[in-house]
Amino acid sequence: MSDIKAMDIDQIRTFLSVVANGSFLEAASRLYVTQSTVSTRIQRLESYLGVTLFVRNRSGAALTLSGHRFLRHAKSLLLTLEQARHDIGLPSRFRASITVGTRIALWEELLPRWVGTMRKQAPNISIRSEIGFEEDLMRSLIEGRMDVGIMYTPQHSPGLQIEHLFDETLALFTTDPDKPWPNDDYIYVDWGPAFYALHSSSYPDLESPPQTVNVGWLGVQLILCNGGSCFLPMRMTEPLVKAGKLFHVPGSPQFRLPTYMVFPRDSDSIVLPQVLDSLRVLAEQQKAVSA
Repeated sequence: MSDIKAMDIDQIRTFLSVVANGSFLEAASRLYVTQSTVSTRIQRLESYLGVTLFVRNRSGAALTLSGHRFLRHAKSLLLTLEQARHDIGLPSRFRASITVGTRIALWEELLPRWVGTMRKQAPNISIRSEIGFEEDLMRSLIEGRMDVGIMYTPQHSPGLQIEHLFDETLALFTTDPDKPWPNDDYIYVDWGPAFYALHSSSYPDLESPPQTVNVGWLGVQLILCNGGSCFLPMRMTEPLVKAGKLFHVPGSPQFRLPTYMVFPRDSDSIVLPQVLDSLRVLAEQQKAVSA
C-alpha cells in the first residue's frame, strides 16, 4: 500500500499538533521536523480521508468542518495505537496489562493502596492508572481503551456493567472551627449531580459561593493555603483532622455519595476477573472502615 493510501501514527500526531498550535510552522517546530514534512503528512492524511482538514490563512491554519469531525477520532486513534504498542511491547515477565481510570479523589489514599496490593498479588500484570471525570472515563470504556472505571455518576451504556462498590461519606470541614458558617470562605466542590441535589436540598437558601472547584484535591489545597471550608470525603481528611489542620463543622450534614465500578460485560482480558475481585475486596474493607 502506498503512503498516499495509508494513514500512519505520524500523520495523526502531526494533525493534532497543527490543531493544538494553530499553524503548520509551529507544529513543525514542536515536532522537530520541517514545515514541508508537516505539509506532506497533512496532504497524505487528507488524500486518505478524501477531505480537506485545514484552511490555511494569514493567522495560521483553521479546521474545516470535516477537520472538526475527524478531531475526536484522531485523539481516540492515537490513544488506541499508543496503548496497542504498550501492550504488544510488554516484557515477557508480564502476562497481561490492565488500564484502570478513576476520579482524582478516589486516587487519594484509597486506590494507591489497591495498586500496591495488586502488585504484590499479581506482579506479572502491568497496571496503567489514569485520572479523569465521568465523561472521559465512560468514553474510554466505550471505546475499549480502558478496562475498569471507578466513578460516582456513571452513565448506562450497552455492553458495560455497572456495579456498586461502596458509599463515599462527604462531610463539611473547615480550617477555623470558631468562625460561623456559612461564610465567604466556603468553597463549593462539584462532586457531580447527585451531590448537587443533596447540597441544594440541605441548603436551599445558600447564596452561590464565591469559589467553586471541580475536584476535591483542589478544594483541600485552597483552604489549607488561604483558610476556608468545603465538603470532602472523610477518609481523605482523616490525617488532616488528626494533625489539627482541618475540623468538622458541628451540626453540618453528611452526604452519601455512591461509588461504582464500570467494566465491559464481555471482555477477552485474562486478568480482568482477578482485578474486579480485588476491587470488590477493597470495597468491603472500605465499608468496614466507614461502618
